[in-house]
Amino acid sequence: MRFTKPRDLLAVGLVAGLLAHLLIRLAYDTLPPLPTFAGFTLLVIAAVNLWLAFSLRARILRKPGARPVEPLTAARAVAFAKASSLLGAIMVGAWAGVLIYVLPARGEFEAADHDVVSSIVGIVCGAVLIGAALWLERCCKTPDDPHLDQ
Repeated sequence: MRFTKPRDLLAVGLVAGLLAHLLIRLAYDTLPPLPTFAGFTLLVIAAVNLWLAFSLRARILRKPGARPVEPLTAARAVAFAKASSLLGAIMVGAWAGVLIYVLPARGEFEAADHDVVSSIVGIVCGAVLIGAALWLERCCKTPDDPHLDQ
């Protein structure tokens, strides 16, 4: 497996943002106001990523008193991290697409003021998820063993 590249996340985020922006342009006047804290579900996933990163980091680095990590456990954590970073990129892109539409539409639609806040909360929570997932992915890297080079 290779590490997740920021350019891959950027590409996914841009596509999601364009699609969300197009959909919101077509149907915004028929939608109910967006929930203010809809993005907080991303924080829950970020918290799980952080918990796994802290838990696995000491074990992978073979700190004294830490149990060794089964290879399948590390592989599952990396897969979870990759999926989480991809989800975060999609959500940041989608919320940014909404924000780009609602920011200038604040005078036209009453709900747009409220939806600006929802979009910003979603973008911030998605960015936190991306950061936590990338850190978990890095924590699952096997340490370089100097004894193997000899």
